[in-house]
Order: sequence, then C-alpha cells, then structure tokens
Amino acid sequence: MITSVAMIVVPNFSIFEFGTAFEVFGIDRSARGSGVPAFDFRVCTPEPGDVPMKSGLSMQVGLGLEAAADADLVIMAPFGRDEDVSEAVLEVLRAAHERGAWVMSICSGAFALARAGLLDGRRCTTHWHYSQELAAKYPAALVDENVLYVQDGRIITSAGTAAGIDACLHLIRLEFGAKVAAGIARDMVVPPHRDGGQAQYIDRPVPRCGSEPMEELLQWMLGHLEKDHPVNGLAARVHMSPRTFARRFRSETGATPAAWLNSQRVLRAQELLETTELNIDEVARESGFGHTVLLRHHFTKALDTSPQSYRRTFRGHLAPV
Repeated sequence: MITSVAMIVVPNFSIFEFGTAFEVFGIDRSARGSGVPAFDFRVCTPEPGDVPMKSGLSMQVGLGLEAAADADLVIMAPFGRDEDVSEAVLEVLRAAHERGAWVMSICSGAFALARAGLLDGRRCTTHWHYSQELAAKYPAALVDENVLYVQDGRIITSAGTAAGIDACLHLIRLEFGAKVAAGIARDMVVPPHRDGGQAQYIDRPVPRCGSEPMEELLQWMLGHLEKDHPVNGLAARVHMSPRTFARRFRSETGATPAAWLNSQRVLRAQELLETTELNIDEVARESGFGHTVLLRHHFTKALDTSPQSYRRTFRGHLAPV
C-alpha cells in the first residue's frame, strides 16, 4: 500500500505536470470522508536549493535524492529531453524498481526511465510529440503513442500534461479501489477515467509525396473519399502497372492504398464530428465510409474511442446524435 511518495525534479522541469502529481498525492484529503489517505509527499532533487522550472519560475527544494530511498512511489517529473540526467537520479530510479516500489513518469520524464534501462522490453508511452524520438533513442523500449498511460509491472508511464492525472488516478484505483479514486477525481473536478487514448489528440497532416504524379493522385483521392479505389484503377491514373504502383504507393506513403484511404476517412470523420452537427449516419457517408458500422469499426481501431465519445470530447455542447 502506498503511504509515501517522492517526486524527483531536475532543472527545467514542467510546473503543470508537477502539479498534477501534487494534486493527487500532495494534498491531505483524509478528513473529507471519501476514504482518501494522507500521503507523505516529498519533493527531492540532486542538488537541493533553487531549482529552475521550464516556465522561468523556480522552486526551493530542500530535500536531496535520499528522500526517495524508502518511498513507496517514485515519480519522475518532466524535463528537457536533451538535458543530462545525473547518474544519481538514474540510480534512485533503478533502486526504487529493484526494491519493488512503484516508479512513474509523466510526459518526458519517460526519457529518464529509459536512460535508467527501466523501459527495456516494456510497453511505455510519452507525449505524442516525443514518442518517435523516445523509440529511436531507446529501441529496446516498446513505445505506444496512442495511449494516455501504460502500466507494465510496477512501472507506469504517461503521456503529456493532463494524462499525468489519468496515470495517478489509475494507480490510486489499483492501490485503494475505485471509490477512493473517484473521491479524489471529484475533488479535483476531473473525470475518474477518460475514454480513448491520446491517439484522438494527435495531429496527423496529410503526408507529402516525393513525386508529383503521386502527389496529384493523393489529392484526387482526398476529393473522392466516398468512392471505392481499386489498385488497378489508381495505377491506370498514374500510368503504372498495378504491381509497380502498389510498391511505389507504399514506399511514398508508408501504407497500402486501402489503409491510407481509411486513415484519411477517419481524419475527415474527426473534422465533421468537431465542426458540424451531422448525425453519425451522415458523418459515415460524408467521410467516405458509407455505413455507420464501418465508421465505428475504423474510427475505434484508429483512435481507441467511438465517434460519439469523440464528439462529446471535442464538441460537448452539441446535442446527442
């Protein structure tokens, strides 16, 4: 059972993400009748004193890393990914894991866990802006950019900003049950659980191709998402054999024509759900899926949430459809 929490901060740490963990573990709610315990919350740093934040502010931190030596949960706050993290910090993270404590990172804090070797062979995540960088720098880590948080054993990594709240509440649910997690969430005026993952927030612009004929074809396909596009027909438009076209299309877009079309139809459906009051049947037709069941299948597969949930998230003031 978690009774003590140590959060490690290093120069250039992020104040909001620090605040998400502090809100969950650093505020004494034990007298509010919801069953939430009081945690021994400690903030520590390699060199105690004035620690600068990413925002230009600073925090006076009086505890060194020894404060994390017996903590039940050690949290790594986000920091500048290109900055060095001292070996002392990495040793604290390794030691926490070895003694069976929970270890958590928020946003770019995952880079410290990766440098410590704690993410080797483990599923993990970080902010989608940084996920490809994390995967490239630490190929032994199994990076999933589509989730809000990942628990692999006693290591939890979360995506950016508010996903830190989701990860903290998940751990509270595991350790103390849903009622306690709901009590903290209610006090923070946040949902105890959010639908979907961070895939629904990722900005995915249409990729540009290297060749002009293929670029023109993609633009034409975007203008005709409602049509079926057999490979033979697409190949004929760019004067290629079907076999050559299929190879060139995958090399320039990274996907098959069918997969690329479905991804663009999902993007179009997202736009319609955000900006129009079309019902789900109409969104399915306008985005090129034709049938609602196909829209729901591909939308959920790509974004890990339903069209209805997505609309509630991004256009909550619209009437239900």
